[in-house]
Amino acid sequence: MTRSLTRQGMLYLVAGLLVSVWVFPVLWALLTSFKTERDVLAYPPTVIFMPTLDNYREVLFGASSIVPNLWSSLVVSVSATVLTMLFAVPAAYALARLRYPAKRASGFYVLATQMLPPVGLIIPYYLVLQRIGGLDTYSGMVAIYLTFSLPFAIWLMVSYFEDVPYEMEEAGLLDRAGRLRTLWYVILPQVRGGIAVTTVFVFLNAWNEFLFAVVLAGNTVRPVTVAMFNFISLEQTQWARLAAGAMVAMAPVIVVGLLAQRHIVKGLTVGAVKGGGRR
Repeated sequence: MTRSLTRQGMLYLVAGLLVSVWVFPVLWALLTSFKTERDVLAYPPTVIFMPTLDNYREVLFGASSIVPNLWSSLVVSVSATVLTMLFAVPAAYALARLRYPAKRASGFYVLATQMLPPVGLIIPYYLVLQRIGGLDTYSGMVAIYLTFSLPFAIWLMVSYFEDVPYEMEEAGLLDRAGRLRTLWYVILPQVRGGIAVTTVFVFLNAWNEFLFAVVLAGNTVRPVTVAMFNFISLEQTQWARLAAGAMVAMAPVIVVGLLAQRHIVKGLTVGAVKGGGRR
């Protein structure tokens, strides 16, 4: 009994240490967002201080407001997520279920696109968008985001479709439901947890993307990840406002994670038990 309690205590201790590694920077940024610049630069760091909301007023309503940038991030992220899922669901189903020529090659191509370094694609993307007039536009940004979100979503969802027993699909086909009706009424309800997980991950990846946004965006379309640079200059870095902006930019991500928590946990555990269908 004592040995079991000791082991459980060690597990809690290790889990607490791992969580603290993630929580500490977030808590530090949260505290910094309520400080004045004088308190931020104080040495040694001040733990007890008079909190202020001036930083949040500035990043939301002041001259350095990031609200337009939040709107740009929302439009690009939601558009990229919706289009990605519209294409990824049938593509992943085809890779998992259908038999067609070059199936293996297409699956390898989807996987290979995940191995390409993004920094090596920036110049080609920039030149292409410049030639077609797609720089600093929503359509151009969404198209570029699709190039990395779509292969990721397809490859993630293939495993969920493969876990659905073949017998369920065959029963629908024998009832003359047709391939599309079987997909809609039989297969998709079984993988809705995986679809929810993929949707959340695609949205988070698009919302947090920085490398393509900083090169291909401009004044019209400027995601919030790029707008953080408004508080960094050669003369000084406005740490308090930067922390407040980071907290505001992080809020939609936290809300999405909390709302989809149940679906994420369910979707991530789908593959733990195989469906037992024919391979």
